[in-house]
Amino acid sequence: MNNIKLTQYSHGAGCGCKISSKVLDAMLVSHIKPITDNNLLVGNDSRDDAAVYNMGDGTGIISTTDFFMPIVDDPFTFGKIAAANAISDIYAMGGKPLMAIAILGWPVNKIPTEIAQQVLDGGRAACQDAGILLAGGHSIDSPEPIFGLAVTGKVQLNKLKQNNTATQGCKLYLTKPLGVGILTTAQKKGLLKKAHKNVAPDAMSQLNNIGWHLANVGGVKAMTDVTGFGLLGHLREMCEGSKLTAHINYNEVPRFDMLDEYLTQNCVPGGTHRNWDSFGDKIQMHNPDFIKLLCDPQTSGGLLVAVEPSHAAQVESLFKENNIPVKSFGELKEQSDKWVVVNE
Repeated sequence: MNNIKLTQYSHGAGCGCKISSKVLDAMLVSHIKPITDNNLLVGNDSRDDAAVYNMGDGTGIISTTDFFMPIVDDPFTFGKIAAANAISDIYAMGGKPLMAIAILGWPVNKIPTEIAQQVLDGGRAACQDAGILLAGGHSIDSPEPIFGLAVTGKVQLNKLKQNNTATQGCKLYLTKPLGVGILTTAQKKGLLKKAHKNVAPDAMSQLNNIGWHLANVGGVKAMTDVTGFGLLGHLREMCEGSKLTAHINYNEVPRFDMLDEYLTQNCVPGGTHRNWDSFGDKIQMHNPDFIKLLCDPQTSGGLLVAVEPSHAAQVESLFKENNIPVKSFGELKEQSDKWVVVNE
């Protein structure tokens, strides 16, 4: 049982399993007239991290779901990462999680049920870290292992953070380094050094609960988490929704230190190129090598935060207090014909 490698049972890994944004846009086209409900404050229209429903008392209920196939071989770690990734959507809205429901797909004739039990325990551990119960769930017999959560949270509506409310002049921050897709691809190819084995899993298992603290800062104008579409994909959504253009400095973007040696061995996940194909025509970037980092699909990635310059010092102090070593890597400017301009 200890020799089972979960990643060998899945065709994709983590948020790299996401359907490309271009294909997803086509899927979501509907000819059915939607029901109108003025209490639905955040829905599909803005491509945000979660739905938000106005409860009429100054609070909103946040609802989200996220699930995927294994990105690591260890079942407990897989469960913990998948759960942390799902809970992240609540934090990205400035909210507090309340409870979670498990979503499990399992090839019962291929992988022992004891392994599924460990996956669920990993999910429970992440929920405990977030201070919530894993209150139930649903399971099916599936060709590949799948795990995730449906999470319910709450938010004070005057502290709600969205991905399309950034303003011109905002500084940009990212709370976790990029490179998860590169490192997990190296692991799958058998190229990852022993010294680097825990780098990506440790980062992916970390909760984005800093979002709950950032909700208290009025100068935080927009927030979203960076997952399968990579930094450029989620920054593109922020810029498109806010009608702005981001100017970022490639050398200032947070990343894991050891990525170059794996990039020279072509440890680039397939999702990287799918991401670029989906939105690359709206990105100004002179060095094509930058795609490998900036479009790298992240699983349980960090929060992308847009902050008014007058509140930058306060936010940077908050990051420091929470042991998040980041600095601004760009800013939002007047809208041009590109969503993102990448400088060296």
